[in-house]
Amino acid sequence: MARALVTGGCGFVGRHLVRRLLAEGLDVVCVDSLVAGTGALHPELWQRLQRSRFTFYEEDCRTFFSRPPEHFDYVFHLAALVGGRLMLETRALDVAEDLAVDAELWQWASRAKPGSVIFFSSSAAYPVSLQTVANHQLLSEDMINFDAAVGVPDLSYGWAKLTGEYLMKLYVERYGRRAIAYRPFSGYGEDQDLAYPFPAICRRLLAEKGASEVFVWGSGHQCRDFIHISDCIEFIWQTRELLPDGASLNLSTGIATSFIALAETISRQIGWQPAVNGRSNHPEGVFYRCGDTALQRSYGLTPLVGLEEGIARMLAYLQAEQAPYALAM
Repeated sequence: MARALVTGGCGFVGRHLVRRLLAEGLDVVCVDSLVAGTGALHPELWQRLQRSRFTFYEEDCRTFFSRPPEHFDYVFHLAALVGGRLMLETRALDVAEDLAVDAELWQWASRAKPGSVIFFSSSAAYPVSLQTVANHQLLSEDMINFDAAVGVPDLSYGWAKLTGEYLMKLYVERYGRRAIAYRPFSGYGEDQDLAYPFPAICRRLLAEKGASEVFVWGSGHQCRDFIHISDCIEFIWQTRELLPDGASLNLSTGIATSFIALAETISRQIGWQPAVNGRSNHPEGVFYRCGDTALQRSYGLTPLVGLEEGIARMLAYLQAEQAPYALAM
């Protein structure tokens, strides 16, 4: 029976990954300190599969790494201080703690020698110079090349992820071990924390239905590549053994959607058409972040959940969540 360690396994991506690993028959050890503001949820709130194959440690993964090494066939490293744009902007030095977490991961892996380390990087690792109004393009995996000049990533979170990928390169080349990385773009899903824009906009528009005007953060013209969590997990599962050692892969759709367009689409599904404008006193991040999908397509990967369907799922989830509250009132 294959055995997997998932650090940060109670976060949004982590818990979807844990459920998939258990469904595929793996034994899973989940380590998460349940830091407030990261969207992490205790397994009692979401883990419904067979407990005999699931072990949970509520602790910092660095504490786990300090113990005598155990063998794992897979290590999925998602542990990170992360949140919506507001956290990245206002808690930049807190987020920089991810540098220490990732350093201890690679040091532990060099001792524990797991079968494969799967490092969760981010699209924030890409150079911000390629994501401006004047100069923006689809971001392809080869735009991060440690054997050439490396561009400046997005804030401390981007630096942490870029450094984590560089440590992966050293781990593969100097220690002869297997490791790969994934770069998720704007992943979303029904149970995502409201600190993230997709569920937050959906919930706010449900509450504001009928208003003549609604607002999104920043100019509203900034674009993101929204990919449903089910497609992210499927892409990871399908390619975990196929990517070459030290390789990174985007998790993206290749479709850029502005926040104004997103809000207009959500409003239309709810049943009205307000004017959508930006609020320039709120952070918006880079202007254009969208992932090239050529490498994904070479592995036969195509997203199955389009934006319209993803919005419909999110709205249905949020409305079902609100129904018991309305009855209680």
